[in-house]
Amino acid sequence: MPGEAYPGRTALQFAHLNGVTLHYQLIGAPAGKPVIVFANSLGSDFRIWRDVIVRLAGDFAIVTYDKRGHGLSDIGNAPYTMDDHVADLEALLGMLKIDGAIVCGLSVGGLIAQGLYAKRPDLVRAMILCDTGHKIGTAELWNSRIEAIERDGIESISDTILERWFTKSFRTEKPDDLAGYRNMLCRTPAAGYVGTAAAIRDTDFTQQAAAIRVPTLCVVGEEDGSTPPELVGELAKIIPGARYQPIPNAGHLPCIEQPVVLTDAIRAFTDLLAQ
Repeated sequence: MPGEAYPGRTALQFAHLNGVTLHYQLIGAPAGKPVIVFANSLGSDFRIWRDVIVRLAGDFAIVTYDKRGHGLSDIGNAPYTMDDHVADLEALLGMLKIDGAIVCGLSVGGLIAQGLYAKRPDLVRAMILCDTGHKIGTAELWNSRIEAIERDGIESISDTILERWFTKSFRTEKPDDLAGYRNMLCRTPAAGYVGTAAAIRDTDFTQQAAAIRVPTLCVVGEEDGSTPPELVGELAKIIPGARYQPIPNAGHLPCIEQPVVLTDAIRAFTDLLAQ
């Protein structure tokens, strides 16, 4: 585990796994500290976790990464299946010799976390499922989005996506931040975005969620327009013993809009694991 093998080390690295080069970051911690793995949403990279990570560093060993087709990672052969994304995270944790991690996934990252537990429960000690579901959206929704991007590019639907990502107050009061996250979204390779959208479209983890047997926290921004509280609440009901926590004044990305509240929720949840 990084807390033992890499005390105090921070690494910004690349690894060739499953035929693609993945961009990841490892932040070490003193020996014996738990490991949290962060998996980000569609159309973003691991920078979305920055304001959460800075509040956790030192108390946890931390792994973040850009899934294939996003950030600085390779695109690979798109479209993808969810199995591709799950296998990438599995391989990354294997390379880092990590098992028993707390996996925190947002949106498609939450699906990846569920898929990882279903395939390799030994790698997952607990899960924090942020703004995600057991099944996200409909085939019609995803096919329509894929067609729009293939025809006119991501920028053509960026306004709609950002309205779902962020609350009206964030979009109004923080125009510079909004412009930056628009850049992050629109600079995502179209093949990576569309490839992952197809993987989400084809994924239904209803049965897998019902079989989860590790402590799980489901959190959601109260104004999430992509995976609304009703969906996340339904996921929490399916997972035996899962906790559910809505986050006020946040949309789809509470790690950006309400990082303090999300960090507090993560700490409260992990404190329970230590009892």
